[in-house]
Amino acid sequence: MDVSVIICAYNRLWSLPKAIESCRRSKCKVEIIVIDDASTDGTWEWLQQQPDLVTLRQVSNWGKPWAVNRAFQIAKGKYIRFLDSDDWLYPDANDKQFEIAEKTQADLVVGGYEIYNEREELIRSQNWVDCDDFIAQQLGEGDSSHYSAFLFKRELIENIPHRTSFASAGFASRDDRCLMLEVALAKPKIAVVYEPTLCRRHHSKKRLLFATSLKGLGTDLQHILIYKNIINQLLIRGELTPRRINAACEILWIIAHSIARTHLDEACEIANWVYQLKPDFQPIEEGLLGKLYCHLGFRNTEVILRIRRTIVSLLRPQKTQKYLDFPCPKTAKISFPSDGFNVRINNYDSCEKI
Repeated sequence: MDVSVIICAYNRLWSLPKAIESCRRSKCKVEIIVIDDASTDGTWEWLQQQPDLVTLRQVSNWGKPWAVNRAFQIAKGKYIRFLDSDDWLYPDANDKQFEIAEKTQADLVVGGYEIYNEREELIRSQNWVDCDDFIAQQLGEGDSSHYSAFLFKRELIENIPHRTSFASAGFASRDDRCLMLEVALAKPKIAVVYEPTLCRRHHSKKRLLFATSLKGLGTDLQHILIYKNIINQLLIRGELTPRRINAACEILWIIAHSIARTHLDEACEIANWVYQLKPDFQPIEEGLLGKLYCHLGFRNTEVILRIRRTIVSLLRPQKTQKYLDFPCPKTAKISFPSDGFNVRINNYDSCEKI
């Protein structure tokens, strides 16, 4: 088998057929492995009507990383692709990348992508951007494409599973970012298809709304844990260069700003971490906001932003907000001690609607 395409699906029958169909347009030998992660929308019944697929079903919803790792165990392809069930491949993507992989003996064949809206109208096309430091690129230096646009040699990722720090990965969806950073640390031989190989769909379906942005907080926390581990590995290997520090600091700064909306003390600890990594770090914001960060500091600026948001919300016409009847933390304490930034969350039984 030349290529195994692994697709994890959860209640996306509205988009899954297009994703699968895009994988069938190949001259090379492709197996399509679809894992139904306990869908309730008829996904499994539809899959049983597709005789050319390899299908697996999870009786409980354990999230994407568990499902993808299970599928990898049975994949027979020399090369592997991970495709999200709401995206689709560009025509001939598998054939082009497989041909280049075989010709160059590359471990990884990267490519660009296109972004489409919910009506499948093209928003933007992004060709692959060359970068002479793949680790820095994956840490956040410029556009790093998307891993569904890549073709991986099986041996490269044999010991790099999809990882998450939460039992249900739907809560924090940074497993692909973790995999790509670990792949970058493996220093693969890379070949390039400069034109797009993936079509990414931006949509608003099946996105949970939490009163305190709990899902967003979990995703940010996952991102921090990943960067903590990767930065530590680079430090141990003597490969934490100024360029890589700068790329990581820009991402961590953005995360700190996001967390500051609800957890200011913890956000300040992340900002302090940024300045520990790069003492001369300059805030990435431009204009007045950038000047405030520079002259008033992170905490004072975030307090001002919080006051501004409160005033704006009071002046804005009130809309009826619907909340899920879902137990969530009343408070979430995220600790970043100085001895390696170990993270801890203390959960409580109920939450207040704000």
